[in-house]
Amino acid sequence: MTAVTAPSDALRRLLDLLASGASTEQLAHVVVAARAEGALGAADLTALANAGELALRIRETLAEHRRREAQLVALFDTASELAALSEPDTVLRSIVRRARALLGVDVSYLSLNNEAEGKTYVRVSDGSVSAEFQQIVLGMGEGLGGLVAQTARPYATSDYFNDDRFRHTRHIDSGVEDEGLTAILGVPLAIGSKVLGVLFASDRGTREFSADEVALLSSLADHAAIALDSANLLDQTRRAVAELNEANATIRAHNEAMERAEDAHDRLTDLVLRGGDLPDVAAAVAGVLHGALTVFDTEGAVLAHSAEPACHDPAALAAARATGRAVSTKDTWVCSVQAGPELLGSLVLTGRADLADPDRRLFERAGVVTALLLMLRRSVVRAEDEVRGELLTDLLTAPGRNPRALLARGRRLGIDLAAPHAVLVVHTGDVSRRRLASAAARHATLVGVHAEEVVLLGTGDPGELAHRVAADLGAVTGRPVTVGAAGPAGGPEALAAAHAEAARCVRALLALGRTGEGADMAGLGFLGQLLGDQADLGAFVRATLGPVLDYDERRGTDLVATLRAYFASGSQLARTKDVLHVHVNTVVQRLERIASLLGEDWQAPDRALEIQLALRLHRLG
Repeated sequence: MTAVTAPSDALRRLLDLLASGASTEQLAHVVVAARAEGALGAADLTALANAGELALRIRETLAEHRRREAQLVALFDTASELAALSEPDTVLRSIVRRARALLGVDVSYLSLNNEAEGKTYVRVSDGSVSAEFQQIVLGMGEGLGGLVAQTARPYATSDYFNDDRFRHTRHIDSGVEDEGLTAILGVPLAIGSKVLGVLFASDRGTREFSADEVALLSSLADHAAIALDSANLLDQTRRAVAELNEANATIRAHNEAMERAEDAHDRLTDLVLRGGDLPDVAAAVAGVLHGALTVFDTEGAVLAHSAEPACHDPAALAAARATGRAVSTKDTWVCSVQAGPELLGSLVLTGRADLADPDRRLFERAGVVTALLLMLRRSVVRAEDEVRGELLTDLLTAPGRNPRALLARGRRLGIDLAAPHAVLVVHTGDVSRRRLASAAARHATLVGVHAEEVVLLGTGDPGELAHRVAADLGAVTGRPVTVGAAGPAGGPEALAAAHAEAARCVRALLALGRTGEGADMAGLGFLGQLLGDQADLGAFVRATLGPVLDYDERRGTDLVATLRAYFASGSQLARTKDVLHVHVNTVVQRLERIASLLGEDWQAPDRALEIQLALRLHRLG
């Protein structure tokens, strides 16, 4: 250490140390060293001591200025950083991070007010390790933060738990204790008179927050409130712009959908006006919806399709019919085709996993157009059926009344009744006769319903045509269809005669147990020859079975049924008694009675064949 030999040297030493930024201890040592050396008088020592105290005050002033300058720089940097941020969450995190750094505290955090609930929620923190603390909710006026939020004034405490200025609550104190905080400073985040929330700086040990620190945190809070408000406004603006863009997109999509719907409506309307049919509708709708369309009738038969036909889905159709809207299955859309409550069919759209509302409504509109076409088709078919049905009825019931007029009516319908035609009579169970006639139309030049049976005139070999029609209609209806044929015949009277023969052929097929087959008389063998020659079948039956028939009529028995059961059971008594549900002795007694009536040789091969044939013919009668 340099010796102090004169007051001027000591003062120069103090100034040099002060200029170099020496510590307080170094400045104080100059006065101590001068006293120790004893080179200065009392007056000089007093003056040096006063100069030392002044140097210390100057040093503290300079340090305070440097500290404030650093705080201002940091505050300006914070303001610049906050001004550059646009996301509210990013602004909040930056605020608490800067607050912790500027005040050198253990934990900083920020709460935001919810005016509707009257509470302030801890939103973000820096330095916190307690999950319970980070989830604290403060009511207005509760704890230090609730008081700041309520009064919009800063509050500080060096020992929170022993400070009775604040209304302590169990859940707030529990969270603060879990975080280990002791000293807390809270300042309001405010824009004008509106308090947005509270900014906190806190230490885990006891600490007195100076007025300068309160002012610094308040300045940071003021900048932060402006930045937060700007970020919120910017975020609201962004959301509003996004909502506006979404609304514009919705309007644009709606306009596009409207244009597509108008275009589809024009195309479908044009189809109807031009007399388009179901295949045209299927192709048009498939093109608009960018999928594949299949049109089904009420029974699930395909009426039209734009690509590979889809599968009929009765369950989905039932749902669509119940709701009146198109319904979606795993990979298809199904729409019912209805005229009021009457189901006419269905539409199935494939190739579209989902349908927006405009496309869905377009699909449903296609169902309405399809219903209109089906109703128009039905009206046309009914009108044609009436004309053709009247011609067929007149042809078969009164062929000789005015043959020339019948031929002329046929020509107007494009049918040459004078040309050879096969005549077919179609028999089935409970299938609609009109539906059967519609399905049979592809095989006929004239078709209609006469005497509760479908009758059709066609070309080609009658037996082959009957076989083909029986198979086709059986596949369409899913039920056995029996078809009798006759002809070829030309002219009204010959056609009427052929119809009678075809009707006998149908009855013969049914009597022979050949339900579901199609044939002409030639296909029935010996029985067909008998029927075709129009033999006196009644006399044959009477000559063969007369005694048995008379016995049954007199006694009220049914030996004829016993005969049928006996021959149907292969002439085996055991099987016969099972069929008749009687004791075998009863069967034996009945057969003995039959033998007494028909003769003992009734089971001889020739007699047995005649009896079985007579039984068949008796059933026909």
